[in-house]
Amino acid sequence: MNRINELLKLDYIFANTGKTMPLTHTYITTALLSILLIACHSKTQPAAARTDNSKFHEVPVKTTPTPFVYDTLGEPQRNIINQLDQYYRRQVSAGFNGSVLIGMGGKIIYERYFGLASRERKIKLNPNSSSQLASVSKTFTGAAVLYLYDRKYICLDSPVKHYLHEFPYPNITVKMLLNHRSGLPDYTKWVPVYNNDTRTPINNEMMMALMVKHVPRLEFRPNSRFKYCNTNYAVLARMVERISEMPFGDFMYKYMFQPLGMEHTFVYNPWKGMPANATSSYKRNWIREPDMFADGVYGDKGIYSTPEDMYRWDQSFYQNKLLSNETIELAYGPCSFEKKGIKNYGLGWRMLCYANGNKVIYHNGWWHGNNTSFYRFIKENMTIIVLGNRFTNSIYHQAPSLYSIIKGVPVSNGFDTED
Repeated sequence: MNRINELLKLDYIFANTGKTMPLTHTYITTALLSILLIACHSKTQPAAARTDNSKFHEVPVKTTPTPFVYDTLGEPQRNIINQLDQYYRRQVSAGFNGSVLIGMGGKIIYERYFGLASRERKIKLNPNSSSQLASVSKTFTGAAVLYLYDRKYICLDSPVKHYLHEFPYPNITVKMLLNHRSGLPDYTKWVPVYNNDTRTPINNEMMMALMVKHVPRLEFRPNSRFKYCNTNYAVLARMVERISEMPFGDFMYKYMFQPLGMEHTFVYNPWKGMPANATSSYKRNWIREPDMFADGVYGDKGIYSTPEDMYRWDQSFYQNKLLSNETIELAYGPCSFEKKGIKNYGLGWRMLCYANGNKVIYHNGWWHGNNTSFYRFIKENMTIIVLGNRFTNSIYHQAPSLYSIIKGVPVSNGFDTED
């Protein structure tokens, strides 16, 4: 870098004295400048990035939504279904209110709806009931960023400030937001310090304005360790808006939900109100959870969907409908190794990395009374989706039990399947 600076300085001197730079120096300077211009194209960057002033102008992917196939069950499978039904009878009696879908090899093998979408309106949960995904929304926001990356609008190793010029932390990159290594403090904690109105929703632009004005102190040096933080994905959603020049909800609908046939999936906007098919959020005692300041912020949460739409989302990754295989593998790559163990985080996904090479890609969520669980067993193309709208943390323990029933292995074995 010092040599490059010397050559640039030499180039400036020759340019401003009217002298001609020696041909050798010209070649060297040009070559080094070229290296700098493509420096962001590391292992996490496509071969040729667009110029800074290139406007977003993508045409949405045209796909034909794959119709669902329901597994034709023989006697052994019917026994499994009976066990699953027995399991959920116990869960419902313990307070579970929600929807479940299990897929295997692109086929739905189990789909059930237990309880109410709206207790006040006496509406039962059904395939069209959209539930708040909470932090499972991060899988969508991460994919939106990678969609732009795949099409060369984003360099993951570039500073966030390159895309959001007002962003007050110059050493934080896009990738550090994606893998939760930025050091940013959680906006749900610091926004109330600077904004006394905690009942009225704010949006991402308002959150960013508070960040720029007050510059909350980082919790640690960027990229020095992992710490899960909602602010990361709220900022990423705002970045998607800036690059695409459209609201995040519009971008997601046009480039992700609609192409995949996800008709009951949307980004919640408290200023537009809730669609009629959306579920209400309840505390354990069936008290409604009211909106508060963070309910207008999206990216970290705020996406509503159904189990069937989520299964369309899940299967799209096997079919490379939105992202290239190379980019998907990048998203599934663990990024933090400070702590030993099988748990890690990639680019929008949690993961369990086992010694035998198996990997479980998943994400959980919790916002108000909504608990969500989304487990993907990539090697087997097996998916477990559980969406609840009445608070119960038992949802986070269901996936191992469901896997145990389907595979016929003890729950204590976890997900460490044989090769």
